[in-house]
Amino acid sequence: MITVKPTHVLIASLSLLLSANALADFTATPSEARAIAKEAYLYGFPVVEMYKTLYTQAVDQRSSNFKAPFNQIGNTAKVFTPEDSAFVTPNSDTPYSFVWLDLRAEPMVLTMPAIEDSRYYSVQLIDLYTHNFAYLGTRSTGNKGGHFMIAGPDWKGQKPTNVDRVIHSESNIAYALYRTQLFEENDLAKVQQIQQGYKVEPLSKYSEQPAPNSATRVSWPKPVASMSDSPELFRYLNFMLTFAPVQPVEKEVLARFAKIGISAGEPFNVSELTVEQRQALEAGIADGKAEFAEFKKTKIDTHKVTSGDFFGTREHLKGNYLYRYVGANIGIFGNSSEEANYIGYFVDNAGKPVDASKQNYMLHFDKGALPPANAFWSLTMYDGKSKLLVANPVSRYLINSRMLPDLKLDADGGLTLYVQHASPDKDKQSNWLPAPSGPFYGVLRIYLPKPEVANGEWKMPQLTPVDQ
Repeated sequence: MITVKPTHVLIASLSLLLSANALADFTATPSEARAIAKEAYLYGFPVVEMYKTLYTQAVDQRSSNFKAPFNQIGNTAKVFTPEDSAFVTPNSDTPYSFVWLDLRAEPMVLTMPAIEDSRYYSVQLIDLYTHNFAYLGTRSTGNKGGHFMIAGPDWKGQKPTNVDRVIHSESNIAYALYRTQLFEENDLAKVQQIQQGYKVEPLSKYSEQPAPNSATRVSWPKPVASMSDSPELFRYLNFMLTFAPVQPVEKEVLARFAKIGISAGEPFNVSELTVEQRQALEAGIADGKAEFAEFKKTKIDTHKVTSGDFFGTREHLKGNYLYRYVGANIGIFGNSSEEANYIGYFVDNAGKPVDASKQNYMLHFDKGALPPANAFWSLTMYDGKSKLLVANPVSRYLINSRMLPDLKLDADGGLTLYVQHASPDKDKQSNWLPAPSGPFYGVLRIYLPKPEVANGEWKMPQLTPVDQ
């Protein structure tokens, strides 16, 4: 028997968000508004960045990044290239599959096929706050496949006997991001075969029962250019918050946000702000950006914090909205630390920002000191301005552990990679990772990292400048 509790907010009211003429009560003084806006900006940025991806992948069918409508799977049987711009800092080792889940009417059942033990695959389940609330796949459920039900916060019912596990999302909109490991270019056909085994079905169809009433149609607001870094952000935040009931731990936070007009389902018309109110909100947003810039300089670039601090469950993040913001800013939809470790190369061994228009670099791994991974490792290059993959004459966007047989080892058995814009000498070209002619950053991903990554036994190498 499938039972569905009515959604806590009438979704029909969503269409009013862009057309209503009255801003919700704005009761904060200018100084209060500035402080609240800073906190709300850090809180809401990941939510709004997620909405950008949702809109381009599941709503706007004219978008070059459109993947599939809600509750349908969109497969990309290719690796990401510089042309793919739906989200920043993508990996190019694992062709993606995408499912935007609308869980308002009923749960969805995700079926995973059985695959060979040597291949990594996963489904990262992300709620609208960008929390990674669960995983399916190699680490979490194994490579034997299975049937997994994803239920929204309003669903009440019993686990069907033919479902392996029920997983609850605290939001009615969720993202299922699939990764299927690609061994080499001629392996694409096998990846495509695996992707065809991924299935997504409403619980009623999977259980062969009558379908419940459809959820109310949503009027999705079109993104605007300033939506992530201006008071416009709060308009989209109000919209997104209608898809999730307030969590007890955030009641006080959201009550504070309400003083500047942030409330689920309420209109937020920036044009109705007074000059003083708008200035206060803009100053608060600037304060949030400044805190991030300082944090990046002193904590991220110096590797005093790791990617594992920024991605994970609500329980893992413990209300640290700055950390959640950092994750969305430098690489939204990053994996939790158990699934993958990310090491960002933003500066060289002297702490200077890396720029391939001014300098060549090398990254050296001692013999026996390659990144310790139970799945695989990969170093990927990104443009420092666009945060996307870097176009280059050899179409090489990364160097990974599957490429080791084709790489040239040092005389002592170590491995040196050459990170630069211009092609190096012929004897070094196999180990060349092309960089843009300007600022860049690299991300070293370690999938299913071994314990020595977390406990510090393995030491990451530094990017070292070399003569051009």
